[in-house]
Amino acid sequence: MARCSLPALKELLKKSTNQCSGSLISTRSVTYMPRPGDGAPRPVTLVPGDGIGPLVTGAVEQVMEAMHAPVYFEKYEVHGDMKKVPEEVMDSIKKNKVCLKGGLATPMGGGVSSLNVQLRKELDLYASLVNCFNLPGLPTRHENVDIVVIRENTEGEYAGLEHEVVPGVVESLKVITKFCSERIAKYAFEYAYLNNRKKVTAVHKANIMKLADGLFLESCREVATKYPGIKYNEVIVDNCCMQLVSKPEQFDVMVTPNLYGNLVANTAAGIAGGTGVMPGGNVGADHAIFEQGASAGNVGNDKIVEQKKANPVALLLSSAMMLRHLQFPSFADRLETAVKRVILEGKYMTKDLGGTSTTQEVTDAVIAAID
Repeated sequence: MARCSLPALKELLKKSTNQCSGSLISTRSVTYMPRPGDGAPRPVTLVPGDGIGPLVTGAVEQVMEAMHAPVYFEKYEVHGDMKKVPEEVMDSIKKNKVCLKGGLATPMGGGVSSLNVQLRKELDLYASLVNCFNLPGLPTRHENVDIVVIRENTEGEYAGLEHEVVPGVVESLKVITKFCSERIAKYAFEYAYLNNRKKVTAVHKANIMKLADGLFLESCREVATKYPGIKYNEVIVDNCCMQLVSKPEQFDVMVTPNLYGNLVANTAAGIAGGTGVMPGGNVGADHAIFEQGASAGNVGNDKIVEQKKANPVALLLSSAMMLRHLQFPSFADRLETAVKRVILEGKYMTKDLGGTSTTQEVTDAVIAAID
């Protein structure tokens, strides 16, 4: 029997892989065994929101229809300048348990509370998840970035407990509880365990806020002992930001209190390709809301809206997360594959990715790329 040298063997394997790649891609293995009735279309509450929201949610509607995805939308008008989320919208989300939404503009100051925060609190959507990763075909400064930022969503600086002590002096309370800290830590470790992730990093400022962030760290450490197969480490938030922009590939899953998570997720999104392509969602025990992962730019500006050149990629990938959440994994895979194919080809890109395409042109390209 003739022996084959190692380089020759590698070349042979490479050729056979290339020859088979077409058939491998087209062959679908059984990945999910549904229960009877699981294929019934599911209702999803749709909130287009403000600014670019109607453009990007419209893109999702078109793609879902083209895929014949087993979902249908109940659409409601909600805007960031409303005092509260309308009751019928809350009832719809509570009934359907799943919502897809565009950005809601939050007025600066003036005592108007954020509707985004209202939704998270009322539905107890305690975990925000943003996945920041390199997309082939999208040049970035760093390669091999694949970070999941899991942020506590219901307390911390976003508790909304502010008051004026005396004229000119305002007190804002940061609330950290053991219950919420343990809950988000457990979610982060469960996510890592179920998704074959190797490391969880807790982000904190316990060197200064010794009691509040100290309690958060203590909770993370306790939960970490129950997952010996997952590496656990801690990083101070200012050092974390420096490490993110210099060596982001060192991070895997990051678990953070509320405010730090917002900053870290937007920074990581910018590093990995921009906020226009990063998916995300907010999840609780009973309900989930999927939206653009990073909050920066999720409403856009008047010029982008007028030119209809908003980037729909982030919300399309978020809707793929939603499909997986609804236990329609093959539809999620098809959508993600189509979006990644369009970005890899590089022909249809919006302005934030260096192109000139409109939202509709990108949407049409994704529809054409669906298997």
